[in-house]
Amino acid sequence: MDLAADFWNNKYKNNKIGWDLGEISPPLKAYFDQLDNKELKILIPGGGNSYEAEYLFNKGFKNVYVIDLSETAIENLKKRIPNLPEKQLILGDFFDLEMQFDLIIEQTFFCAINPTLRAKYAIKMKDVLKGEGKLVGLLFDAKLNDDHPPFGGTKKEYIKYFEPFFSFETFNECYNSYPNRQGMELFIKFKKK
Repeated sequence: MDLAADFWNNKYKNNKIGWDLGEISPPLKAYFDQLDNKELKILIPGGGNSYEAEYLFNKGFKNVYVIDLSETAIENLKKRIPNLPEKQLILGDFFDLEMQFDLIIEQTFFCAINPTLRAKYAIKMKDVLKGEGKLVGLLFDAKLNDDHPPFGGTKKEYIKYFEPFFSFETFNECYNSYPNRQGMELFIKFKKK
Protein backbone atom coordinates (compact mmCIF):
# COMPACT_ATOMS: atom_id res chain seq x y z
CA MET A 1 0.00 0.00 0.00
CA ASP A 2 1.62 3.22 -1.19
CA LEU A 3 0.75 6.13 1.10
CA ALA A 4 3.64 8.34 -0.02
CA ALA A 5 3.53 12.03 -0.92
CA ASP A 6 2.06 11.47 -4.41
CA PHE A 7 -0.89 9.56 -2.95
CA TRP A 8 -1.76 12.47 -0.63
CA ASN A 9 -1.08 15.20 -3.21
CA ASN A 10 -3.50 13.50 -5.59
CA LYS A 11 -6.14 13.33 -2.86
CA TYR A 12 -5.90 17.09 -2.25
CA LYS A 13 -5.65 18.04 -5.93
CA ASN A 14 -8.73 15.95 -6.79
CA ASN A 15 -10.64 17.00 -3.67
CA LYS A 16 -10.92 13.37 -2.51
CA ILE A 17 -10.63 14.39 1.13
CA GLY A 18 -13.67 12.91 2.82
CA TRP A 19 -11.92 13.02 6.20
CA ASP A 20 -11.66 16.81 5.95
CA LEU A 21 -14.46 18.43 7.96
CA GLY A 22 -13.92 21.84 6.36
CA GLU A 23 -13.73 23.34 9.85
CA ILE A 24 -12.13 22.72 13.22
CA SER A 25 -13.24 19.52 14.93
CA PRO A 26 -15.63 20.42 17.81
CA PRO A 27 -13.80 18.35 20.48
CA LEU A 28 -10.48 19.99 19.62
CA LYS A 29 -12.03 23.46 19.58
CA ALA A 30 -13.40 22.81 23.08
CA TYR A 31 -9.98 21.64 24.24
CA PHE A 32 -8.17 24.62 22.70
CA ASP A 33 -10.62 27.07 24.24
CA GLN A 34 -9.53 26.06 27.74
CA LEU A 35 -5.77 26.36 27.05
CA ASP A 36 -4.16 29.41 28.67
CA ASN A 37 -0.47 29.09 27.82
CA LYS A 38 -0.04 30.78 24.44
CA GLU A 39 3.70 29.95 24.50
CA LEU A 40 3.13 26.21 24.04
CA LYS A 41 5.05 24.74 21.12
CA ILE A 42 2.36 22.74 19.30
CA LEU A 43 2.64 20.22 16.47
CA ILE A 44 -0.12 18.94 14.21
CA PRO A 45 1.32 15.95 12.32
CA GLY A 46 -0.23 14.95 9.01
CA GLY A 47 -2.09 18.21 9.39
CA GLY A 48 -3.55 18.44 5.90
CA ASN A 49 -5.74 21.54 5.66
CA SER A 50 -5.38 21.89 9.43
CA TYR A 51 -8.25 24.10 10.49
CA GLU A 52 -6.93 23.38 13.98
CA ALA A 53 -3.64 25.17 13.22
CA GLU A 54 -5.55 28.12 11.77
CA TYR A 55 -7.80 28.32 14.83
CA LEU A 56 -4.89 28.13 17.27
CA PHE A 57 -2.83 30.70 15.39
CA ASN A 58 -5.76 33.12 15.22
CA LYS A 59 -6.26 32.69 19.00
CA GLY A 60 -2.70 33.88 19.64
CA PHE A 61 -0.79 30.58 19.76
CA LYS A 62 2.21 31.63 17.69
CA ASN A 63 4.29 28.43 18.07
CA VAL A 64 2.03 26.19 15.98
CA TYR A 65 3.72 23.79 13.57
CA VAL A 66 2.23 21.53 10.91
CA ILE A 67 4.05 18.70 9.15
CA ASP A 68 2.61 16.95 6.13
CA LEU A 69 3.85 14.86 3.19
CA SER A 70 1.59 16.73 0.79
CA GLU A 71 3.01 19.81 -0.85
CA THR A 72 -0.55 20.71 -1.92
CA ALA A 73 -1.75 20.66 1.71
CA ILE A 74 1.18 22.84 2.83
CA GLU A 75 0.51 25.32 0.00
CA ASN A 76 -3.18 25.45 0.98
CA LEU A 77 -2.14 26.37 4.53
CA LYS A 78 0.24 29.08 3.34
CA LYS A 79 -2.64 30.68 1.47
CA ARG A 80 -5.14 30.38 4.33
CA ILE A 81 -2.75 31.43 7.13
CA PRO A 82 -0.37 33.86 5.39
CA ASN A 83 1.00 35.22 8.69
CA LEU A 84 2.05 31.80 9.98
CA PRO A 85 5.84 31.68 9.55
CA GLU A 86 6.81 29.37 6.68
CA LYS A 87 9.34 27.57 8.87
CA GLN A 88 6.38 26.31 10.91
CA LEU A 89 4.84 24.62 7.87
CA ILE A 90 7.03 21.58 7.32
CA LEU A 91 6.87 19.56 4.12
CA GLY A 92 8.14 16.17 5.20
CA ASP A 93 7.66 12.86 6.94
CA PHE A 94 6.67 12.98 10.60
CA PHE A 95 8.85 9.94 11.28
CA ASP A 96 11.93 11.94 10.19
CA LEU A 97 11.14 14.96 12.40
CA GLU A 98 13.96 16.07 14.72
CA MET A 99 12.19 18.66 16.89
CA GLN A 100 10.41 18.59 20.25
CA PHE A 101 7.05 19.98 21.30
CA ASP A 102 4.96 20.64 24.41
CA LEU A 103 1.75 19.47 22.79
CA ILE A 104 0.94 17.30 19.79
CA ILE A 105 -2.55 17.31 18.31
CA GLU A 106 -3.87 14.09 16.77
CA GLN A 107 -6.55 14.72 14.15
CA THR A 108 -6.88 11.97 11.51
CA PHE A 109 -3.11 11.35 11.17
CA PHE A 110 -3.06 8.07 13.11
CA CYS A 111 -5.88 6.66 10.97
CA ALA A 112 -4.15 7.79 7.75
CA ILE A 113 -0.84 5.99 8.22
CA ASN A 114 -0.36 2.33 7.40
CA PRO A 115 -1.52 0.38 10.49
CA THR A 116 1.83 -1.43 10.51
CA LEU A 117 3.36 1.89 11.62
CA ARG A 118 1.19 2.34 14.73
CA ALA A 119 3.76 1.04 17.23
CA LYS A 120 6.40 3.24 15.57
CA TYR A 121 3.96 6.19 15.79
CA ALA A 122 3.66 5.79 19.57
CA ILE A 123 7.44 5.66 19.99
CA LYS A 124 7.97 8.69 17.74
CA MET A 125 5.30 10.64 19.65
CA LYS A 126 7.19 9.95 22.87
CA ASP A 127 10.44 11.07 21.24
CA VAL A 128 9.14 14.38 19.85
CA LEU A 129 7.38 15.40 23.05
CA LYS A 130 9.27 17.38 25.68
CA GLY A 131 9.52 16.25 29.32
CA GLU A 132 5.89 16.08 30.38
CA GLY A 133 4.45 16.84 26.97
CA LYS A 134 0.99 15.73 25.92
CA LEU A 135 -0.56 13.99 22.95
CA VAL A 136 -4.16 15.19 22.65
CA GLY A 137 -6.81 14.50 20.07
CA LEU A 138 -9.08 11.97 18.48
CA LEU A 139 -8.76 8.34 17.46
CA PHE A 140 -11.38 6.37 15.58
CA ASP A 141 -13.05 3.68 17.68
CA ALA A 142 -14.68 1.89 14.76
CA LYS A 143 -13.99 -0.63 12.05
CA LEU A 144 -13.29 1.36 8.91
CA ASN A 145 -11.18 0.30 5.92
CA ASP A 146 -8.58 -2.44 5.54
CA ASP A 147 -7.03 -1.45 2.21
CA HIS A 148 -6.97 2.36 2.29
CA PRO A 149 -7.23 5.22 4.79
CA PRO A 150 -8.92 5.97 7.04
CA PHE A 151 -8.02 2.87 9.02
CA GLY A 152 -10.05 2.21 12.14
CA GLY A 153 -9.31 0.39 15.33
CA THR A 154 -10.31 -0.09 18.93
CA LYS A 155 -9.37 1.26 22.32
CA LYS A 156 -8.07 -2.18 23.30
CA GLU A 157 -5.70 -2.17 20.32
CA TYR A 158 -4.48 1.36 21.01
CA ILE A 159 -3.65 0.67 24.66
CA LYS A 160 -0.87 -1.73 23.69
CA TYR A 161 0.82 0.94 21.56
CA PHE A 162 0.62 3.82 24.00
CA GLU A 163 0.69 2.36 27.52
CA PRO A 164 4.48 1.81 27.60
CA PHE A 165 5.16 5.50 26.94
CA PHE A 166 2.18 7.50 28.20
CA SER A 167 -0.09 7.98 31.21
CA PHE A 168 -3.73 8.12 30.13
CA GLU A 169 -5.27 11.30 31.55
CA THR A 170 -8.29 10.97 29.25
CA PHE A 171 -9.11 8.02 27.02
CA ASN A 172 -12.89 8.06 26.62
CA GLU A 173 -15.65 7.97 24.06
CA CYS A 174 -15.93 11.47 22.66
CA TYR A 175 -19.19 13.17 23.70
CA ASN A 176 -18.98 16.16 21.34
CA SER A 177 -17.88 14.63 18.03
CA TYR A 178 -18.78 16.11 14.68
CA PRO A 179 -22.27 14.76 13.79
CA ASN A 180 -21.16 12.14 11.25
CA ARG A 181 -18.54 10.83 13.69
CA GLN A 182 -20.80 10.45 16.75
CA GLY A 183 -20.07 7.20 18.58
CA MET A 184 -16.98 6.56 16.45
CA GLU A 185 -14.30 8.60 18.23
CA LEU A 186 -12.21 8.45 21.36
CA PHE A 187 -10.90 11.65 22.91
CA ILE A 188 -7.36 11.19 24.19
CA LYS A 189 -5.12 13.19 26.45
CA PHE A 190 -1.92 11.23 27.02
CA LYS A 191 0.98 12.54 29.10
CA LYS A 192 4.51 11.40 28.34
CA LYS A 193 5.88 9.14 31.08
